[in-house]
Amino acid sequence: MNRIARFPVMAAAFLAMLTMTTGCSRLKARDQLNKGVAAYKNARYEEAIGHFQNAVNLDPKLPMARLYLATAYAQQVVPDLTTPDNLKNANLAIQGFQGVLDRDPKDISSLKGIAGLYFQIDEFDKAKEWQQKVLAVDPQDAEAAYTIGVIDWGIAHKNSVKILSEAGLQDDGNGNAKTPKKTCQTIVDQNSGIVNEGMQYLQKALDIRPTYDDAMAYMNLMYRQKASLECGNDQARKDDIAQADQWREKTMGTRKANEEKKLNQPGGIVMDSSGKMK
Repeated sequence: MNRIARFPVMAAAFLAMLTMTTGCSRLKARDQLNKGVAAYKNARYEEAIGHFQNAVNLDPKLPMARLYLATAYAQQVVPDLTTPDNLKNANLAIQGFQGVLDRDPKDISSLKGIAGLYFQIDEFDKAKEWQQKVLAVDPQDAEAAYTIGVIDWGIAHKNSVKILSEAGLQDDGNGNAKTPKKTCQTIVDQNSGIVNEGMQYLQKALDIRPTYDDAMAYMNLMYRQKASLECGNDQARKDDIAQADQWREKTMGTRKANEEKKLNQPGGIVMDSSGKMK
């Protein structure tokens, strides 16, 4: 009887010890998390990564540990650089964000983090795919819609430059009225869908945020791409360029208004008594 009765006591003692160990690990994990945040704020990203990784190892369920670890890796990614080390950091960051999404598929920070990383390493199709996932979770995310528009413009512009170059021409920014019909048709075939999609997403960004001056600037550029698709219809080309010019003017006016609004907000740039900015 004594031996049998001892098992519940031993089990209770084991559970108590396990709880103490788990609690100790959690405290250590939080300490590592705090140290990682401090290092990150001081731009010591390698040190921050070490602390965040320790926090994940000590407490895999600790909120924010995986997110912070992924963010620290992402901070080291250099845009447009495809060296093995840079791609390694990008992939580690993506894996980290994906780890967060495995627990919470709607974590918007991780969705945007992955989308941004693919954009930085020039994997634009994947960047668009993940920005669309952002919009699926938050249809009012103007930046996601804007970024898709930017990607589409970049693809369309690259296509146009390449096709024109092969014909011995350069993009004049005004619809390339002198483009031979065959060359123009090639541009149409490659760019029509991309330009239309890009304009739709830029308009969506502006519907969400009517004072989004960066989106306006790309609407100007998109209309210039649209003008290059008109292929002999000179009036349509001129109409597109007129729309582009209107968006350019609207961009400048809105940007000026936005900057003035920032200056007038608390914490904006002000002048002290000596006339210096502070």
